[in-house]
Amino acid sequence: MPSTSSTRLFDRGSWPEAQRVASVLRRETVGGALLLVGAAIALVWANSPWAESYESLRDAKVGPSALHLDLSLGTWAADGLLAIFFFVAGLELKREFVAGDLREPRRAALPIAAAVGGMAVPALIFVLFNLGGSLEGWAIPSATDIAFALAVLAVISTHLPTALRTFLLTLAVVDDLLAIMVIAVFYTAALNVPALLLSLLPLAAFGFLVQKRIRSWWLLLPLAALTWALMHESGVHATVAGVLLAFTVPVVRSAASGGPDAGPGLAEHFEHRLRPLSAGFAVPVFAFFSAGVALGGFSGLGESLGDSIAIGIMVGLVAGKAIGITGATWLVSRFTRAQLDENLSWTDVVGLALLGGMGFTVSLLITELAYVDDPESFDHAKVGILLGTVLAAVSASVILRIRNRRYREIAAQERVDVDADGIPDVYEAPEDIGPPAPPERPLPPFAQS
Repeated sequence: MPSTSSTRLFDRGSWPEAQRVASVLRRETVGGALLLVGAAIALVWANSPWAESYESLRDAKVGPSALHLDLSLGTWAADGLLAIFFFVAGLELKREFVAGDLREPRRAALPIAAAVGGMAVPALIFVLFNLGGSLEGWAIPSATDIAFALAVLAVISTHLPTALRTFLLTLAVVDDLLAIMVIAVFYTAALNVPALLLSLLPLAAFGFLVQKRIRSWWLLLPLAALTWALMHESGVHATVAGVLLAFTVPVVRSAASGGPDAGPGLAEHFEHRLRPLSAGFAVPVFAFFSAGVALGGFSGLGESLGDSIAIGIMVGLVAGKAIGITGATWLVSRFTRAQLDENLSWTDVVGLALLGGMGFTVSLLITELAYVDDPESFDHAKVGILLGTVLAAVSASVILRIRNRRYREIAAQERVDVDADGIPDVYEAPEDIGPPAPPERPLPPFAQS
């Protein structure tokens, strides 16, 4: 890497990291498209003459009642399927901080600060709009949905630079993990301490096996399921189990990332297997069961838009995220004296911050926890999430499309490989770039056939 990377914000990072991020984002983009489809079907169905059938399906209960697991399909999606989502997010975060570029504190500071700012400011805005009223949903506008954001990027066909895509992915993962901490601490209504302590036993057994590099599903899956079930019984939201299980999985630091070992570790194995399930099934199904809010026509929509809960969520997602992420980035720049990469401007940071305002999956999850006993606030909050996400998407699209010509130039630079060694020259120090590869000689006429 060029030496300037130590004083630059949003530099490209290493080539292995860029390759890994590109692979992750391709899968998440497909998942984002499926998420959009699931949410659209739910909205149309919930506002159609067959709305009762949607509600009946969402509220249908399945599972063993003896184990207190006779849950509705909507609850299974929120508590069960999202545990897979948070397991993958936990693996991603651990891999970033153990073997990725974020193991360097100077690189980790920016996405962590941006995630904190992007959660704190929207929460503050929600509280300001709801002083003297319902504050249970203060954390709703704090989330960033990476799949939704990538789906929007795919739709508007912007050539967002690798550095910004990497930052967006890392920001969203840190945001998700902070959100699950908020859920565990602030949205646990009643704590069953014996069940919580019992959940540590299968968790420890799972951790012992994975540390021994055992990947047999018939051993690991029952332990993971038991950990989840006991966590659910404890009163702590069951998705927390997914994060804790992920943190026990070892990450191998490959030779490319500076570690002593080579080859993929167990975390990479699990992530490769489970990310398609998370992005392609778990999150879209959750969106289907959670996004179906009855708008009640223009009058019902107007009523929701006049509610301080919906307004606080919308302003928090759009203005709060933009101010929080951009402000935190500026503070990191101010106090570390780091400068933006020469290819980027603060306009790009604002566009990315607005894209971070697409809080969908985790926002809906927090809504279900905050207003489970208040159907009217529950519906108003969902309207705020949907409209706030759309406004954030439109605003981000306008800014990023304006800058797309510059992004195309950066993308072209990132493809140049003069010495044909398989590593684009921008990821190598000047002294590591070899001489230009010799041109290929044309085949003689008799061999061309």
